[in-house]
Amino acid sequence: MSDYYEQRSVRAADLVIETVGMLGILGLALALVGLYAVVAYQIAGRTREIGIRMAIGADSARVLRMILKQAAWVSVTGVSIGLIFSLAAMRGLKESMVAAAFDPLLFTAIAAGLLLTTLLASALPARRAARIDPLKALRAD
Repeated sequence: MSDYYEQRSVRAADLVIETVGMLGILGLALALVGLYAVVAYQIAGRTREIGIRMAIGADSARVLRMILKQAAWVSVTGVSIGLIFSLAAMRGLKESMVAAAFDPLLFTAIAAGLLLTTLLASALPARRAARIDPLKALRAD
């Protein structure tokens, strides 16, 4: 009877862990899609600025590099703040829960995914805006 009870309780705990894991993956996917949309919209709104920069002599590679550098700075700052808060939250949860394990590989993968999403979301619209004629970019609103 004790074996039966252990199997049932372990199976229930595994189900809860799998459900929480799947919800975490779903939350991460939604965060990545939302991050991409916000960053891409923000960069696409800078088409006029890109047109002005190109009209006064900046080449497309320089403009693209500037936008990627700005996006990387914001992204690294945001991910760093997020890591600090998540480590603090994990420390608080560790005291109240039985096992809250720190997985450096998981933290690194999530941070890298957020950084890559931000850079991709800024590179594609910036590249598109840098290819258009500066006069069209200035006239567009």
